Amino acid sequence: MSLLLQWRLIFSVDNNPMFIRVFSLLLLLVSGGVSASLLSQQGLPAQYMQTTEDAAIWAQVGNEVVNVGNVRAGQILAVVPTAADYYEFRFGFGTGFIDKGHLEKVQGKQRVQDSLGDLNKPLSNQNLITWKDTPVYNAPNSGSAPFGTLSSNLRYPILSKLKDRLNQTWFQIRMGNRLAWISSLDAQEDSGIPVITYHHILRDEENTRFRHTSTTTSVRAFNNQMTWLRDQGYTTLTLYQLEGYVRNKMNLPARAVVITFDDGLKSVNRYAWPILKQYGFKATAFIISSRIKGHPQKWDPKSLQFMSVSELKEIQDVFDIQSHTHFLHRVDGNKHPILLSRSYHVILFDFERSRRSLAQFNPRVLYLSYPFGGYDDKAVKAANDAGFHLAVTTVKGKVKPGDNPFLLKRLYILRTDSLETMSRLISNQPQG
Repeated sequence: MSLLLQWRLIFSVDNNPMFIRVFSLLLLLVSGGVSASLLSQQGLPAQYMQTTEDAAIWAQVGNEVVNVGNVRAGQILAVVPTAADYYEFRFGFGTGFIDKGHLEKVQGKQRVQDSLGDLNKPLSNQNLITWKDTPVYNAPNSGSAPFGTLSSNLRYPILSKLKDRLNQTWFQIRMGNRLAWISSLDAQEDSGIPVITYHHILRDEENTRFRHTSTTTSVRAFNNQMTWLRDQGYTTLTLYQLEGYVRNKMNLPARAVVITFDDGLKSVNRYAWPILKQYGFKATAFIISSRIKGHPQKWDPKSLQFMSVSELKEIQDVFDIQSHTHFLHRVDGNKHPILLSRSYHVILFDFERSRRSLAQFNPRVLYLSYPFGGYDDKAVKAANDAGFHLAVTTVKGKVKPGDNPFLLKRLYILRTDSLETMSRLISNQPQG
């Protein structure tokens, strides 16, 4: 007997059909039985159906299956009938789910309106962000019939924008193969996902050598920053999820951030890892593969020490291991990254060697941090040819859909920055 069937039998005793269906959907998704690309995998034809009552809708957002809103009674949307208790429909960049008990054949002569062919328009590389339960309308007019609502803390792709007679902006969206509209008074445009950069972390009392180094933060400041992210309800993303965002392939929450540590210093294991683990956060460690130690070094806060093989393996419940090159993390006599003076073939060889070296920790080394943020056309081409999917720089800004995947921006939050400064950098405001 399958685990799913066992749970259905257990909860049928409670005589609560709605709970059984919701729980079955969640269990199936979490167990890997359903993915955000089910519709394309199955290749089943969609058919338009009509809601008989207000119906909750669900979707995978990041790694979680959540309630993403509702569709009002009498609305039409295209669904794919399945053998499960839920039918599927297009939701953002993935699949939504609706209880089939709330659906029936379309009544009368109602049809989906698309006189301009907007349903077939390509996406605009723009998303909206919901900070509250957000009304969705059938037309760009708050007096039009409501289609439903989107839940708070969502990113949703925008097809286009228009202004009404009152100069109010409306976002056109697509859901279940039909068009709908959201007012800019109820949602805002997505300014991008912040990718935060850290390097070294020390206690104030032991930091005698790196006190004036901008890339060194304090344990106290870092802990306060992570506490702030947790208290504000932020989700920490992996770079695999960020790639899905850049390539318009994944639904993600509005309050989302990526945490990265460059170099692979021992202080990451000693201080950053336990704090991140305490809050259930995920992060990425960009490792200089030639500097990995065979055995852990005795802790010395006055020197830059690098993690050992065992220390890197220890932090992998929090950190995803990715590349910061092999031998190219150096500067020349003019303090310029040596990568800029190397040939394409030398750079490519180094990138490939780093990926091979780090494969002992992670078979999917797909992401690169350029050393000292230095890159040129040769480095970008080598990163692509070496098999990387994304590369990050030190150029200030946020990551947006459609960005060049090999020139992604990041943000620095310094030891001396206040939480108010962090809030301004992280929040949904344009950056550079």
